[in-house]
Amino acid sequence: MSAALTLMQWLSPAFPVGAFAYSHGLEQVIADGTITDAASLQDYLQTLLAHGSGRADAILLAAAHTTDDVPHVDATARAFAASAERLKETDLQGAAFCDTARAVWGLDISGLTYPVAVGTATRAMAIPVSDTLPLYLHAFASNLVSVAQRAMPLGQTDGQTVLAALAPTIADTAAKAETTSLDTLTSTSFAADIAAMRHETLQPRIFRT
Repeated sequence: MSAALTLMQWLSPAFPVGAFAYSHGLEQVIADGTITDAASLQDYLQTLLAHGSGRADAILLAAAHTTDDVPHVDATARAFAASAERLKETDLQGAAFCDTARAVWGLDISGLTYPVAVGTATRAMAIPVSDTLPLYLHAFASNLVSVAQRAMPLGQTDGQTVLAALAPTIADTAAKAETTSLDTLTSTSFAADIAAMRHETLQPRIFRT
């Protein structure tokens, strides 16, 4: 199988990491009335990608792809999680990714956070990080658009319009992450981080995070 097809398989919604069960705090933001339509969703996701957890994941993935000290990158990812739910999300998705990659491709990985698992696996399969990062971020955004479509009135066409509009931000964030040091890992999407914390007590809710 070609590297491109492997990467598409790993980041497909069909890959069994359970991404559909996690809203990354978005369910709370929708419940608060902060996001009400396609425009506000696009603005929110653009902030996550350019300044928040999407950017952080890209930096962690790139670091895992280039380092010989994966445990250090993984420990950094865990320490950087802004809430218990964010940690659960990256931990459980990463563990599921590792389990499947180990069973199907024979990769010697286990128990890594999600972006670190993807970075480590793509390095092992000699898949360029420049190919991996945009697709990873697109999958990140696509899953959150899917969350919004289940949690608020948002049609399929509007969802795809949002994703298309995010393409330049995805490309820019991916390119910058390739050359960003792990030592400068930051996030400034504080409202999204707080929403992820508050989601722990949201009732009723349909997503795990």
